Amino acid sequence: MLRVLLILVPLALSIYAFIDCVTTQETDVRFMPKPLWAILILLFPLVGSVSWLIIGRDRATSQRIGGSSGGQWIAPDDNPEFLKSLKDEKSGASDSVADDDAHLRDWEADLRRREEELKRRESGEDPKD
Repeated sequence: MLRVLLILVPLALSIYAFIDCVTTQETDVRFMPKPLWAILILLFPLVGSVSWLIIGRDRATSQRIGGSSGGQWIAPDDNPEFLKSLKDEKSGASDSVADDDAHLRDWEADLRRREEELKRRESGEDPKD
């Protein structure tokens, strides 16, 4: 069992470090270019992975709070931009409801006018324009 752990733990660490290296933005990589870090992780799994995790990535930028500039995901209820867009949609929706009501009244008036015109035609009267 111990032999399996001695193989699986460094393998998992290498896979994690490689994926982390590949998905990290170029601006967050320190000391060497990102492709060199990936090669180092693949050629020397234990040393490369540990060095990537310790010094390869600028961890301070990923821990920034208060904006998407750090690439960090923010929940919708904590995102001020999302909440502002909801308020904008809500105010726009009340305007559109008023417009919809006005259109509905216009259509109803037009329908009444057409119905009266049809009744006059059927009764033999001349329609008024």
